[in-house]
Amino acid sequence: MTPGVRPLIAGNWKMHGLAAEAQALARAVADGAAGLKAEVLICPPATLIAPLTQACAGVVALGGQDCHEAAKGAHTGDISAAMLKDAGASYVILGHSERRMAYRETSHRVRAKAEAAMAAGLIPVVCVGEPEDDRLLGRAEEVVAEQMAESLPDGFGAAGGVVAYEPVWAIGTGRTPTEADITAMHAMLRAKLAEAFPAEGAGLRLLYGGSVKPGNAAAILALPHVDGALVGGASLVAEDFLAIARAAG
Repeated sequence: MTPGVRPLIAGNWKMHGLAAEAQALARAVADGAAGLKAEVLICPPATLIAPLTQACAGVVALGGQDCHEAAKGAHTGDISAAMLKDAGASYVILGHSERRMAYRETSHRVRAKAEAAMAAGLIPVVCVGEPEDDRLLGRAEEVVAEQMAESLPDGFGAAGGVVAYEPVWAIGTGRTPTEADITAMHAMLRAKLAEAFPAEGAGLRLLYGGSVKPGNAAAILALPHVDGALVGGASLVAEDFLAIARAAG
C-alpha cells in the first residue's frame, strides 16, 4: 500500500441483483464494514443505487458502473453522471474492460466520461488493463501506460480520481498475475500518475482487480502502491467481500 493513503475496496456487482436480495447484501456489508480501515464501495446496477442508500447507512459508499459523457439528451438506454449523483452515488466505474471490449469504448471516450463524472461531482474509477496477447508479447506496461494517459482528463488528480488496474485475462478467470508482475505494473502507474499530476499523483489510489478473493487479498494488498481492490464475483457474497476489506488492514 501507499503510506498515508486510505485503502478503497470496491465491489462491482455487474448485472446482478434484484431489490430484495440487494437490500440484504448491502445491509450485511454495511454491518460488517463499520470501523474498518478501508473505505468500502459497492457499485450495483443503476436501478438499485437509490433503493440501497438507506441500507448502506452512510457506512458504505455507492457508485455507478458507467455513465454517458453527455449531461442529458437523446441517448436511449443511457444514464448521465448527474443522474447517478442524484440517485445517491459518489463514484462511477469507467472504462471497465467489459465496456471497452463489448461496446468498443475507446480511451478517448472514457476520458470524456470521466470529465462528465467530475463535472457532476462523482469520483471516477478509471479501469486500465492489458489483454493476454500483449502480456505474452512483453507489451503489458506499454499498453497500460498508453491507456491511462489517454483515459485520464485534466483535473483528475484534483478530483481524487482512482485508477484500477485489471489485467483483462484475469477478470473472472481465477487467474492472477504474479506478485512481481503486479508490483511492477503498479510502480509504473504510480510514476506516470506522479508525472501527470505533480500535486496529487503520489497519493491517488491505485486499485488491483482481477480474481481478487479472500485467499489472495492479503498478499495483493500488501504490495507497494496497491491501495485497494476492485472486486467482481466475491463482492456478491458479503462475508467474502468483507474478508477482502478486512485484509486491507
